[in-house]
Amino acid sequence: MKLIEKKNQFRRDFNGIYKCENCGNVEERKGCYDDANFHINVTPRWKCIKCGESTINLGLVPEKVQTKYPEWQHV
Repeated sequence: MKLIEKKNQFRRDFNGIYKCENCGNVEERKGCYDDANFHINVTPRWKCIKCGESTINLGLVPEKVQTKYPEWQHV
């Protein structure tokens, strides 16, 4: 799943709009966390509710997502 929009971000918590790289399905995920670990290790393993594929299953490299705050900064 590829992040296309962050919504309602408070500190590092946000709701995200994600798009499936396989079928193009768009869905909103709540309870997301804006740090490198989440964007590199968690979201690429999410399976699309429509086709059941994930970024990892498709053999794609997770896209780098710019975080709102630097990794070292406590907010």
